[in-house]
Amino acid sequence: MEHVVVVGSSLAGLRACETLRQEGYEGAVTLVGAETEVPYDRPPLSKKVLAGEWDAERIRLRKPDDFASLGLTLRFGVRATGLRTDERTLALNDGTSLQYDGLVIATGASPRRLPGQPALDGVVELRTLSDSLDLRDHIADGTARVVVIGAGFIGLEVAATARQKGCSVTVLEGAPSPLIRGLGSEMGIAVAGVHGRNGVDLRCGVGVKAVEGDGTRVTGVRLADESLVPADVVVVGVGVAPATEWLDDSGLALRDGIVCDPTLNVGVPGVYAAGDCARWPNGMFFGHDDAEMRVEHWTNAAEQGAAAARNLVLTSRGEEPVPYESVPFFWSDQFDSRVQFVGRVHGGDDVHVFAGSTDGAFAALYGWEGRLRGVLGVSMPKMVMPFRALLARKAGWDEALAKAAELTA
Repeated sequence: MEHVVVVGSSLAGLRACETLRQEGYEGAVTLVGAETEVPYDRPPLSKKVLAGEWDAERIRLRKPDDFASLGLTLRFGVRATGLRTDERTLALNDGTSLQYDGLVIATGASPRRLPGQPALDGVVELRTLSDSLDLRDHIADGTARVVVIGAGFIGLEVAATARQKGCSVTVLEGAPSPLIRGLGSEMGIAVAGVHGRNGVDLRCGVGVKAVEGDGTRVTGVRLADESLVPADVVVVGVGVAPATEWLDDSGLALRDGIVCDPTLNVGVPGVYAAGDCARWPNGMFFGHDDAEMRVEHWTNAAEQGAAAARNLVLTSRGEEPVPYESVPFFWSDQFDSRVQFVGRVHGGDDVHVFAGSTDGAFAALYGWEGRLRGVLGVSMPKMVMPFRALLARKAGWDEALAKAAELTA
């Protein structure tokens, strides 16, 4: 193996490059990224960067000079447009192509857009540093009327930041409760209660008909009942889709992400996927009906990028790759609340609050068919992380309850 190409210059891609070197690979490595930016951390985009408390340099995952130590060829500002696995060739949108011996695909995900979403000043999504800086300019003076469409984690983080800047904020969600995908209905309502306590107008079960403007700037959001919510800024936060369109003719299996085996191999020798674009069977959840998963969280991107690169090196040496198994973990800061979750939410979970009160700080267990599935903590970090080891060994519900009793004794 003489040349490895890593497609995607965010966290998973960078961790793949670093791991290649840590594992002793001395050949050429080319890092391809659609953005012109040096790889940076995304979680602060909806919080510290958006609030104006951090500048762009503070979120760089490595300083520009540090890349020299990795010995990479950097191809930033170009996008992958096609893959020929039979020829081991990657096509780029500048008309060039790259030959590879090993390939790690870490192209992440892209924001979903509303049907007919207009190109008006003040209508923004939040995925890139450029998006964050643009939105920051729109809310900087604290006078903007901000409407956020989508009450997921990104939407609610943006809502909290804008409200703390002094803006009036309305959040519109089509589902019957906020955070339903990440936490389930009951706990989503409890966690999002912090928004009502801080003056955010959170409306669930509402349909959006159209985003309206004067031809240049956004003026409001028309709801399904024909009422109008006035707006100077509309943040579209209706989720993301894996960035895999460029692979449609590649022959790879695509199903809400790139379908991988347990080792993150995509079904072709020497090609692996990692991060938001990868779908794989997570052995940690074997026996459950959602063991095949795609995870959009920071920790997963970092760990998978490293695991994919490590397995690429192992197979190039004729050694056995290692299945990637993990307990998902994510966090979210909203106003004075830090939300942490380990595990995975299932539609039929039993939920048991074992510490605190859902009016403020609390912790809760999620279980399904006699097994611990996840643990949620709101401003209770010491009640969350001890359960990660239990989840890793597939602990039963009774053992989880005993651990909860121990922690609260």
